[in-house]
Amino acid sequence: MTRKAAAMSVLAASILAVAGCSSSSSDSDKGNGSHKATTDAVLKTAGAYQSAANSLDWHTACDLSTPRLRHGSVADCVERNTPEDAPAANPTSPSPSYSPPTYADGSTPDPIASSSPSGPDRATTGTVSASGVVQVPAAGDHPAGYGVLITYTVQWPGKDATTTRRALRLVDEGGRWLVDQHEDVQAGDTGHGSPVRTALSGG
Repeated sequence: MTRKAAAMSVLAASILAVAGCSSSSSDSDKGNGSHKATTDAVLKTAGAYQSAANSLDWHTACDLSTPRLRHGSVADCVERNTPEDAPAANPTSPSPSYSPPTYADGSTPDPIASSSPSGPDRATTGTVSASGVVQVPAAGDHPAGYGVLITYTVQWPGKDATTTRRALRLVDEGGRWLVDQHEDVQAGDTGHGSPVRTALSGG
């Protein structure tokens, strides 16, 4: 082989190597982009679901749940979770109370506020934080999917705020990420590699 031919062979090999690296890099970028899109979608759904549940927006929460979790249609889920005496959503209305009895002299005792989603005995929940996305294997009736750690504060009137941690399992159903399982994260779960996986697998 002449020097010129050898040089051409080396050049061709270099071009092929560069092309191969470029293709590999492109495939890697696509894979990373797809993974980020999935993670973002899972976090968005998880946060929206928990925020809706905390504010008793059952239509949104049920719509973001799988049929397995909601045990039927969205309408059935909404009806099952909405108390019969729940007041209509109206932030300007006063807290509902029962009608007090009337004494013989025509006077009445002070009304007592009833237990209701908007009443004074309703706990206040803080902003929902969704993080720590991990892949979770199938468990029981729940298919494999992604687990998310949900964190928010809960404060009852006159008491210090506490932090609630929950694990949500999200699965792809018909092109939508939906919540299929929710579990409280216990103190013992944090001693494992992933408290989310532990909680969603039943320990």
